[in-house]
Amino acid sequence: MKLRLALEEKLMDARLRDRLLAEGKITKEQVKKYLDTLADEAKNAVPLVPEEVKNLQ
Repeated sequence: MKLRLALEEKLMDARLRDRLLAEGKITKEQVKKYLDTLADEAKNAVPLVPEEVKNLQ
């Protein structure tokens, strides 16, 4: 069960999704369905301070 879930998440990885869509391996409907299941984590967002961004670079 865990393996199947990991494979599904891999298919929806932002780095792979566009290529898989272009190749016809996944559909736009599958992507939309997956994105609709994700929890809204906006309440956990932390704004970055410009100085902190410079330190990351």
